[in-house]
Amino acid sequence: MMIIIIPCFNEVQRIDKQAYINFLKHTPDANLVFSDDGSTDNTISVLKEIKASHENCVHVYVSNRNHGKAEAIRSAVLYLKTQNLKPSKIAYIDADLAVSLEECYALSKNLNDKIHFAFGSRISKVDNTIIRSSFRHYSGRMVSTVISNILGVAIYDTQCGCKIFKSDLAFKVFENPFISKWLFDVEIFFRIINLYSKTELKHIAREIPLESWIDVGGSKVKLSYFFRMWYEFYLIKKQYRGVH
Repeated sequence: MMIIIIPCFNEVQRIDKQAYINFLKHTPDANLVFSDDGSTDNTISVLKEIKASHENCVHVYVSNRNHGKAEAIRSAVLYLKTQNLKPSKIAYIDADLAVSLEECYALSKNLNDKIHFAFGSRISKVDNTIIRSSFRHYSGRMVSTVISNILGVAIYDTQCGCKIFKSDLAFKVFENPFISKWLFDVEIFFRIINLYSKTELKHIAREIPLESWIDVGGSKVKLSYFFRMWYEFYLIKKQYRGVH
């Protein structure tokens, strides 16, 4: 069984209820875990409607306040243990489905006895569809380049919101809180390197170009965060100093 975690915060204008229902109808070996991060709109009502359509395949975890995307995903991973759910693979994607559930599920097929971690890459090619705003693209390229240099590993797109883990690895990676609410992706890579090593990462991980990514408006990341981000980079680098 595969579980896809979807962090949510005030998503009522962005969540495509029917897309989730259709996916579940055609993918019986997948479960969805919605992790609501203290929404103040009607997001939870929409999530309950999705759950009502596939009662046994949809789980809704609700936080009493907003903690940020990192903790929303981590809380959902920990929630799986309390529900005695035993997936073979755990993934997360954004609620707006900039990358589709179907593509996330297809990417999960790359995991096997040797590949424990796979993640999407928003690299634009002649045979795919990657639609991003110029600001998001260029700021994202800058951030990914900085992160790749900090990690000392050649990764094109560290921040893509589609990542899939073998469940044992996911439980280890998400065991402890993250330093950053939004830059936690870099911490994920540091934690995996700490478990395997930089050399071994090349053998157990796969970066896979997406077939489709379409930016959806309404991002929760404020422009002012761009300035705080550099301080968080410093804290992360300090925390994981010596990881190799």
